[in-house]
Amino acid sequence: MSRRAAPAGTPALRVLQDAGVVHAVREYVHDPRTELSFGMEAAQALGVDPARVLKTLLAEVDGSLVVAVVPVTGELDLKALASAVGGKRATMAEPAAAERATGYVVGGISPFGQRRRLPTVVDETALDHATVLVSAGRRGADVELAPADLVALTGARTARVGRP
Repeated sequence: MSRRAAPAGTPALRVLQDAGVVHAVREYVHDPRTELSFGMEAAQALGVDPARVLKTLLAEVDGSLVVAVVPVTGELDLKALASAVGGKRATMAEPAAAERATGYVVGGISPFGQRRRLPTVVDETALDHATVLVSAGRRGADVELAPADLVALTGARTARVGRP
């Protein structure tokens, strides 16, 4: 892995580069006709264990947006997410609200370089891996980095918020 980002960097890649975080950009050709989820498509196209590929989701907890980063192999546990941030009730954010808040399109939402810094929770299973992959800020591009860097750079807390 290197500290260099792709020349046409996304806001996510610029954040990583500016912070000096060691990372690798992993690109693939996104197939808009695939029946796979964006994350499972990335895992398959990049030839990596899907448990290491994380999806970035937005939810509303008691009316406020929260970012959840969970393995693509499972689902977000909304009750656990609400609890992790001290809330009572969570629902998935509308895609348009997620895009407005982050500046990214669904399927390319990165936990880095969002328009507004939102409370973030990373599923604790991410820490089981030497490196994980998250969206680099566009469909067809992921960034591989140490999970500790993901947590530190997003200011995230870790909790069990994913379920198989």
